[in-house]
Amino acid sequence: MFRLTSLDHIVLRVIDVERSMDFYTSVLGCSVEHINDEIGLYQLRAGDCIIDLVDVAGVLGREGGPPPGPTAHNVDHFCVRIEPFDEADLREHFAAHGVEAGRLYNNWGADGRGPSMYVKDPDGNTVELKGPPTQPYDPAVGYIHAS
Repeated sequence: MFRLTSLDHIVLRVIDVERSMDFYTSVLGCSVEHINDEIGLYQLRAGDCIIDLVDVAGVLGREGGPPPGPTAHNVDHFCVRIEPFDEADLREHFAAHGVEAGRLYNNWGADGRGPSMYVKDPDGNTVELKGPPTQPYDPAVGYIHAS
């Protein structure tokens, strides 16, 4: 049939495209892949994945209903895998951009358990930054519950 291999893309509805583009390019290091101003779609390269920003005031955005807000989330969170994962460097980087980094976690992810932390983008979307696994995923064993 088919096999899922990785996250391909995520679509985020955003209120201020310029502010969000700045966050994802300047703060997270994405690059602009494609822009379709006509429908309000801005596609950013995030490693092997794409993050689509949809302007809530654009053609596509209006189809999705009201804009995101404190009680109307458009997504819980998404996770991007990063290397290297140096907590001090990450905190310094985000602080320089006025972004508060959350506490350090040891979370399970697609490639195993490892370090992660969370930040918020300008529209309140939660982005998890996940480092290399300290406990790699073993397909023969599957998910290992934390004790």
